[in-house]
Amino acid sequence: MLDHFDQRRYLIPFRSLLLPHIFTDTLVIGSGVAGMRAAIEAASPGDEGAGDTAGEGGRDVILLTKDRLDMSCTALAQGGIAAAHHEDDSVDAHFQDTIDAGAGLCAEDAVRTLVEEGPGAIDELLGWGMRFDRDEEGEISYGREGAHRRDRVLHTDGAATGAELVRCLAQRVSDEERIRVFDNCFALDLLTNAANGDRGDQRVLGAITHHPQYGLQIIWAKATILAGGGAGQVYRETTNPAVATGDGLAMAYRAGALIADVEFVQFHPTTLYVAGAGRWLISEAVRGAGAHLVDRRGRRFMSEYHEMAELAPRDVVSRAIADQLFQSQEPAVYLDVRHLGSEFTRRFPSLAETLQSYDLDPAKDLIPVHPSAHYTIGGVATDLQGRTSLSGLYACGEVACTGVHGANRLASNSLLEGLVFGKRAGRACREMDEESHGPMRIISDIPMSERGELDLIDVRSSLRSAMWRNVGIERSGPKLKDVSDMFNFWAHYTLDHIFDEPMAWETQNLLTVGALITRAANWRCETRGVHCRTDCPQRDDALLQHARWRVRRPEPIISSSEP
Repeated sequence: MLDHFDQRRYLIPFRSLLLPHIFTDTLVIGSGVAGMRAAIEAASPGDEGAGDTAGEGGRDVILLTKDRLDMSCTALAQGGIAAAHHEDDSVDAHFQDTIDAGAGLCAEDAVRTLVEEGPGAIDELLGWGMRFDRDEEGEISYGREGAHRRDRVLHTDGAATGAELVRCLAQRVSDEERIRVFDNCFALDLLTNAANGDRGDQRVLGAITHHPQYGLQIIWAKATILAGGGAGQVYRETTNPAVATGDGLAMAYRAGALIADVEFVQFHPTTLYVAGAGRWLISEAVRGAGAHLVDRRGRRFMSEYHEMAELAPRDVVSRAIADQLFQSQEPAVYLDVRHLGSEFTRRFPSLAETLQSYDLDPAKDLIPVHPSAHYTIGGVATDLQGRTSLSGLYACGEVACTGVHGANRLASNSLLEGLVFGKRAGRACREMDEESHGPMRIISDIPMSERGELDLIDVRSSLRSAMWRNVGIERSGPKLKDVSDMFNFWAHYTLDHIFDEPMAWETQNLLTVGALITRAANWRCETRGVHCRTDCPQRDDALLQHARWRVRRPEPIISSSEP
């Protein structure tokens, strides 16, 4: 199925020795929570008493961001940070809730690492000046979200946690003299040594990038950390910002890295659904505070689907809403917060302001909501230190797959994952002892295509619509096959062309990521976690496995333990 996607090693032709060169110890691609935390750790002096080899001052780091430092999924995250941070909670309870949500596919060592290092990550943020909501006594206020059985989610201004987290980490980045931030810089591809077989045994040497002012540049790095976030823009309906086009996942695949569990894409149940408006996420914390999901008549329906009602796992709530929409043929269901009165505005001031901008008064009006693509659970397969299958390449955050989320991410574990595993990847790069491998002679020869060219805007719009309709909340084998055929057609006229601007490169990356998700979803003939096959509605424990994919291999590499 991926023949067209497996032929192109690089997106553009180039001669490495003819381009400008930039050198660093560690290159971090992506500036969300995982990227910034990795950069901070890689540049820090470390603990020499614990055997740190970096010495005083840490490593030189380039933090590359596609847009601005504050433009990422992290910045838009309304949900909080889950951690067993107070005496009425425990890491064992957090561990069990995460395992239960993951539907049998969590890597237990990754989950244990996440929950055990979570409280320390929160203390670190507090020490750096991050502001969390507090009660009248000045104590941190802990909320509850879907599938959590304890109050353990820390928020800022109710639903503005991501913005405050970005402010806090960005300040630490600016204070670190060994970090250089390259903004508005597009990473096209990872650089590797000479092409070899299936590309799986190559070494990553840095990246080729494009800046609107400086053009193409080569950044040579001893270690490269992918932290480019998710791929929500592959779907027509998404909570993700425009930058989330799966670039990191696509470039890692082209380079030969193992890609795991990409069939699992989480859909957030409640995004504001107003015709012609963007899909604003309405935090799960709102349901945690007592909001009800109702139909147009005001009837609550979630208790018909799960014992936890509105606080059921996200996959359950999303499918319940999809079922309600199918039965009613209405465009949306509704969040009812009217019974919360002024408490809603007090707890969620930024969200109340957003609703008012659409002439919605939460004290009087039902809020129309609809599921949207939210989080890419699978990604570049890594170990607990962020190491991928390619030497010199690390990954962390949403672009990575440690197995910590299994088949369904527990609410508010993503920001914690970025903090914990971003720090681990940064530390691994800081402590490595590796000589520079650049500059090196790398040649990308791509002949001019003789095929006709499709309109890229039409391709992008069509692929996103096809993914939403056929590889979304519910899937089936025949529809997945049809989507595969569509992707191959578009790829035939798109992937062999040479383009010179980011929108085109993003479209090529979206095609690659969409094809990977579709192939993996077609392979998993069962329903598990966020992956729902209407033609295979039951779990099949024969598929209690992880599928890992690599360029030029039509069949997955199967693992029955961790990805």
